[in-house]
Amino acid sequence: MEYNFIFRSVLRFQDEILSGLLLTLQLSVSAMLIGLLIGIAGAVLSGVPQPWLRHPVRAYVELIRNTPLLVQLFIVFFGLPTLGIRLNANEAALVALSINLGAYSTEIIRAGIESLPRSQIEAGRALGLTALQTFRYIVLYQAVKAIYPALASQFVLLMLATSIVSAIGATELFHQAAFIESRTYRSFEVYTLITLSYLLLTVGFRGLFSLVYWAVFVRRPSR
Repeated sequence: MEYNFIFRSVLRFQDEILSGLLLTLQLSVSAMLIGLLIGIAGAVLSGVPQPWLRHPVRAYVELIRNTPLLVQLFIVFFGLPTLGIRLNANEAALVALSINLGAYSTEIIRAGIESLPRSQIEAGRALGLTALQTFRYIVLYQAVKAIYPALASQFVLLMLATSIVSAIGATELFHQAAFIESRTYRSFEVYTLITLSYLLLTVGFRGLFSLVYWAVFVRRPSR
């Protein structure tokens, strides 16, 4: 079996590849930030005594974690227009990814909060701190440190999951790969290049997260 590798025809579409790579990065970073905020809010609300606040959060987490991301994506893109909410493909992708990550982040952060000794929270209250101040100054830092590796891994998985949004026409990296393959018919070359691109993104994100961990939790500035 003989096959001639021709990457020249694929590299002619470098603008499309860079455009897809940029959108993948934008979707990933934006969804990480929004999903983290949802996760923090969800983790706090899932621990409150009021059932009318706690139960909807638990229902949201169970619903999202037990259904496929593709189904969630289709509901946002194809289902919401029936309610009068119309989003383009890239906007729908960001919403679906953020909601999906928010559910997983809620569980991860909740586990981190519950891992803290109760005595530390009681000490904060004894010092006169409000519940919000106790969470901000005592709970949040220690909880994030405990669950940082799991949270970082979830962020990387989210970045890889962006490839699925090509199903609704979002013009991220995998969508551009399919476009280039349809023009060049060089499937092996195209998807080899795209695989390497995702690998570089993964290594880059992991390196960045490791650097953040070292800067925030290992090398803390003296006060």
